Amino acid sequence: AHNMGIVHRDLKPENNFITVDGRVKILDFGLAPVVRPTDEEAETDTLTGTEMGRVGYMSPEQLRCETADARSDIFALGSVLYEMLAGRKAFVQSSAAETSAAILTGEPEPLADSGHDRPNELDRVVSRSLEKAPQARFQSASDLAFALRQIGSTKPAAVVNDEKPSIAVLPFGNLSGDPKQEYFCDGMAEEIINALVHVDGLRVVARTSSFAFKGRHEDIRQIGTSLGVTTILEGSVRKAGERLRITAQLINVADGYHLWSERWDRTLEDVFAIQDDIALATVDQLKVELLGGERAGIVKRPTDNLDAYNAYLQGIYQWNRLTAEGYARSFECFQEAIDLDGCYGPAYAYLAIWYLSQAFWGEVSPVELMPKAVELAERAMEIDDSISEAHSFRGVVRTFFQRDAVNGERDLLRAVELGPSVATCHSNLAAFHTALRQRDEAIDAARVCQRLDPLSPTNNAWACWWIGLNGEVD
Repeated sequence: AHNMGIVHRDLKPENNFITVDGRVKILDFGLAPVVRPTDEEAETDTLTGTEMGRVGYMSPEQLRCETADARSDIFALGSVLYEMLAGRKAFVQSSAAETSAAILTGEPEPLADSGHDRPNELDRVVSRSLEKAPQARFQSASDLAFALRQIGSTKPAAVVNDEKPSIAVLPFGNLSGDPKQEYFCDGMAEEIINALVHVDGLRVVARTSSFAFKGRHEDIRQIGTSLGVTTILEGSVRKAGERLRITAQLINVADGYHLWSERWDRTLEDVFAIQDDIALATVDQLKVELLGGERAGIVKRPTDNLDAYNAYLQGIYQWNRLTAEGYARSFECFQEAIDLDGCYGPAYAYLAIWYLSQAFWGEVSPVELMPKAVELAERAMEIDDSISEAHSFRGVVRTFFQRDAVNGERDLLRAVELGPSVATCHSNLAAFHTALRQRDEAIDAARVCQRLDPLSPTNNAWACWWIGLNGEVD
């Protein structure tokens, strides 16, 4: 209706009907002008002889006899949503005068006090809809609908509808008192994520989303709800020279109780064994049955060279800073890791992706860079054919640069098979389906990417791009 220039101006529960087939219909457009009124008297007539229920859902600007537009309907709908969630009216008092005063100057009681469970994001959507100033509300019904869909698709629905056990690995706390050790603490969590993403019976939230909570000290249950997972793995690292003290605990989001916890006092050379212990204990506690080869994949060590490992972790840390300086530094770190260990597969894969990024965005001619990038990816797969990112990389190259859709699809599907919880692999698959105009498959792959990395600006942007190109523009 808003897109057609029609403003209802009288939204209230009595005008919202649920049909026998479960659809909601808005009735009684009797006060709806097709063109905004310029005559003040036309607005004033809205209040003449009105019943108190109608006043209770009016926007502040309507009560002041100012022009009503789509944002006035947003305010009324916010009042209805509040009532649905809280079981009480937002502003209605014992008289029309008191109700009007509450709308103009008062605030409804917080939804959190209603005693009903619901995502905090929903509270924020309702609160924004009930802002006094029109410019502070959602500016269109489309904006409001999008905000509501995001809550339903990326947060509680992920917990309720996903049959797989799910987990988010938070960045490990740095107890060393040395900011330079941040990369190592982040790397511990990163490597555990990398081990778990290859387990088909487990949904693992991507690093970007898990690390969004770094240093925020939020309640575990709230983090779990935001990420749509049932369990959280968190820990801490104290590093002093060659000595390590690492703690880890697996927490049930539903009640905040620990499912498992452990502490290790070891030396730096034991770091790989500790990561294996944590990953395997997590899988065991979540009662995930490991398929053939998955256990070996968890405990696989891409390198025994600690200096190469440190350089690689630095590269990941710098890459994820998303800055020009970090981007340049990541190249140096990945190259250093390869120089220190010529058989470090993941380092080759990341360096290949670094080159691909340069070529994809036109920083350097693809003709110049792509042969080098392909060579690095082939080397990564020669060392370790189970690196999902390397297969996904080659699938992108074959599809978009070599126009070889048959082998490109084979690589992209193999990447998803090897890394079922690697968000970028699903995003690249969505790109492939988009290129071949396979609408439903593209949207499905993009949605999986969003669910695996719900707080990532990058993966959300790409997912929305593929979804929009396939017709779901809203």
